[in-house]
Amino acid sequence: MNAFLDYLTVLSLFLLLAAPALAGHAHERRIDRQLRAAEAADDAAGGPLLPRGERTSRQDFGRAA
Repeated sequence: MNAFLDYLTVLSLFLLLAAPALAGHAHERRIDRQLRAAEAADDAAGGPLLPRGERTSRQDFGRAA
């Protein structure tokens, strides 16, 4: 019984210490998923998503001639 309680104690301490890192990892994965979705929408629209008034007057200043 003592071995089981020792095992349970070590497991609970590990989970307590790993929880913030696991939560941060899940947060980063969500941000990556949102960035990939925005990039896919950007490619489907043919360029960056801009407000309606700016979509027609867009100029590419960052591209080489």
